Amino acid sequence: MSDLQAPLRPKRKKGLVDFLVQFRWIFVIFFVLPFSTLYYFLIYLGDVRSEMKSYKQRQKEHDENVLKVVKRLKQRNPKKDGLVCTARKPWIAVGMRNVDYKRARHYEVDLSAFRNILEIDKQRMIARVEPLVNMGQITRVTVPMNLSLAVVAELDDLTVGGLINGYGIEGSSHIYGLFSDTVVAYEIVLADGRVVRATKDNEYSDLFYAIPWSQGTLGFLVAAEIKLIPVKEYMRLTYTPVVGNLQDLAQGYMDSFAPRDGDQDNPEKVPDFVEGMVYSPTEGVFMTGRYASKEAAKKKGNKINNVGWWFKPWFYQHAQTALKKGEFVEYIPTREYYHRHTRCLYWEGKLILPFGDQWWFRFLLGWLMPPKVSLLKATQGESIRNYYHEMHVIQDMLVPLYKVGDALEWVHHEMEIYPIWLCPHRLFKLPVKTMVYPEPGFEQHRRQGDTPYAQMFTDVGVYYAPGPVLRGEVFDGAEAVRKLEQWLIKNHSFQPQYAVSELNEKDFWRMFDADLYEHVRRKYGAVGTFMSVYYKSKKGRKTEKEVQEAEQAHLETAYAEAD
Repeated sequence: MSDLQAPLRPKRKKGLVDFLVQFRWIFVIFFVLPFSTLYYFLIYLGDVRSEMKSYKQRQKEHDENVLKVVKRLKQRNPKKDGLVCTARKPWIAVGMRNVDYKRARHYEVDLSAFRNILEIDKQRMIARVEPLVNMGQITRVTVPMNLSLAVVAELDDLTVGGLINGYGIEGSSHIYGLFSDTVVAYEIVLADGRVVRATKDNEYSDLFYAIPWSQGTLGFLVAAEIKLIPVKEYMRLTYTPVVGNLQDLAQGYMDSFAPRDGDQDNPEKVPDFVEGMVYSPTEGVFMTGRYASKEAAKKKGNKINNVGWWFKPWFYQHAQTALKKGEFVEYIPTREYYHRHTRCLYWEGKLILPFGDQWWFRFLLGWLMPPKVSLLKATQGESIRNYYHEMHVIQDMLVPLYKVGDALEWVHHEMEIYPIWLCPHRLFKLPVKTMVYPEPGFEQHRRQGDTPYAQMFTDVGVYYAPGPVLRGEVFDGAEAVRKLEQWLIKNHSFQPQYAVSELNEKDFWRMFDADLYEHVRRKYGAVGTFMSVYYKSKKGRKTEKEVQEAEQAHLETAYAEAD
C-alpha cells in the first residue's frame, strides 16, 4: 500500500451519548477511581492472606475446590440447563468483547476460589498457579526471588486463565513465544468430571496443544504449571527514535531485535525485551531491554528511573521524549518495568481522563490510577458500550514480521490511530497444527527474525479513538473491524478474540484452523456441554434456537476449510 491519503469523510451529528462520553471523567474521578482503589486494596489483602498459607494448605484447598467443580458439572441436566460456562460476571473480564453468550440460557460453574499460587518450584523452575492469579500477584512473589514467568503480560489485572485460554504477549515473546507457549502442564476438568493433567508428551498431548485460544470451551482450567526464568533487579532500557515513512519505521523496528544475518538465537545480538511505539506516520521509538544487576544499575553516571511512582510521567509519553533528545539509556526496577503500562492503560487513560497525564493530576491523584477496567465496564451502560464499539478501537493484529509495514499503512489509511504498539513474538512450528500456526513453508523461505523452528510475528496493537472520530467525522466502527478481519485473513494473520469481532462462522474458521480443536472437542465430550469457541466469540445475544442447536451438538464442520 503506497497511498497513505485517508479518505474524506462527512461530519457526524453529535447526540446525548457524545455528551455523556465527553464528561464521563467526572463520574470516573468521583466514583470509579475511589472504588477502584478500594477494590485493589481488598484484592491485595486477599493475596497477602493467601501467601501466608503454606503450599500444603493451598493445595488442600485447591483439591477441595476442584471436587466442587466436578460435583457441579455432574449435577447439570443436559436437557434443560443450557451450555456450561463460568459464573464470572461479564463486566469483570478485562477484554472488551461483549459476553453476549451469558445473556442466553446457560449453566454456571463457580471458579472464583481459584486464585492461589500453589507452588514456586525453584529446582524445576516452574510456577504452579490457579487460573485467577493475575500478573501483579505473581510478580510480587517471584521478582524478589530474582525469578519471573518467561512472559509477563503488562497489565496487573490480566489473569493466567485469560492469557492461556485467550491470548497473552510481552516484550520477551520474541524469545519465548506467547504466554501459552511457556506453559508445561494444564490441570483440566473435562465435561464428564474427569480431572486430567495434560502435557506435550503424555496421553493428553492433543488436549495440551488445543487449550490455547480455545476460550475455555474444552474444559475448565483449574491449574497450570508455567516456566520460570532467572532475572536481575533492573532492566537496562535503550530508547531509539526512528524517523521516516511507515515502511522505514517497520524496518527500524525489525532491526532493533532481529539480526539481518539470521543469528536470532544469539543472546549477544538479541535483547531480552523489545517494544515499539509508532507515534505518527513518520515517527516511532523502539525500546530494547537487557536485565542488569543492582550493582551495574547503581554505577556512577547511570540514570535510574522508578517509573512505578504515581507522579511519574506516563510511560508512553516518557518514551516519546526520545524523538526530541535522541537515543538514551536508563535503568528501571524490573517489576516496575513489567507493569509500565498499567497506570495509564497504555494510552487509553488519556481518553478516560483527558487531563490524567498532567503533572498536577499525577501528583495529587495519580496514586488512584488506574481505574479498574471491570468497574468502567460495569458502569457504562448499554448506550455508552455501543458507542465505544462504534467510535473506539481496541484490537490486536498478529501479523508476520515482514508484513508489519503493510499493517501500519493499512491502519493509517482505514483508522488513523496513534500511537500504535508493536511487540514481536515467535509462532512455533509444533508437532500438530493448532488454531494459530506459522505460514506453511516459512522455514524454507526464512525472512528476518525467522528460525527453522519458529516464524517471527508481531502484535500490532491498535488502541484509541480513530482520527475521524477525534475530528468529529463519520466513522463506522463495525465496518472498520470487518475490513481489518478480512485483511488479517488474506495475510495469514490473527485476531485475538478478547476484542469485539465481526467475523461470521465461515470467516472465523478461515482465520483459525479448526481440525485439532474440533477433534479434541469430540474426543473429550465438550460438544453439547461447553460452548464452542465461535459461539462464545460471536457478537450479539444468542437465541434459544442457537442454544438448543449447540446443546444437540449441531456442528457446521464444512466451515473448517483449508485454504
